[in-house]
Amino acid sequence: MSVDAITHTEFPAGYVVFFGADGKIIMTPQSEEHSSTIRSMQIDSLALGRHAKVTSDVYIDFPADENSAPDLAILREDARKEGKRYSFEDVLLISEVVSTSSARKDYDDCTAKYGRYGIPVYLVVDPYAREVVLHTEPTSSGYSTAHTRAYGTGKLSIPLADGRTFTLNLDELPLPDPEPDTH
Repeated sequence: MSVDAITHTEFPAGYVVFFGADGKIIMTPQSEEHSSTIRSMQIDSLALGRHAKVTSDVYIDFPADENSAPDLAILREDARKEGKRYSFEDVLLISEVVSTSSARKDYDDCTAKYGRYGIPVYLVVDPYAREVVLHTEPTSSGYSTAHTRAYGTGKLSIPLADGRTFTLNLDELPLPDPEPDTH
């Protein structure tokens, strides 16, 4: 797609559009719940240090052109960009926030992909089910361990491979607004 075509394209409301250096265009829905959940996780990540390498919606290079821009990624403190991006080898934790259109991808496809590439911790945060699923012990087809915790059950301490701990406050994760009454 040419620059001229992009500048004259009206993308659907409620979508975030990413333009990859490799020419790919990725459109992803962004709801209030999605955005505020990422923000809540970012706030919790401040306990790792103001200058900890924590990214949101930033491309990370994976082999076989399977690059991802996860909702939240915590990187090793000594991570260095290779070119313009970090490598999957620098990642300690990836978290994806489920949206109504991404549930299958976040629960199935990403679990298989991140496990296959040895991401030590994969966290699925689901505002609609009001739960988080913590995947550890990556395997060639996903993860061998998955623990589910409900929203509102205190703090979830997640040990990182470098000895630090990321603590997610499950009491502070935002809930979706109730559906309006149509009666």
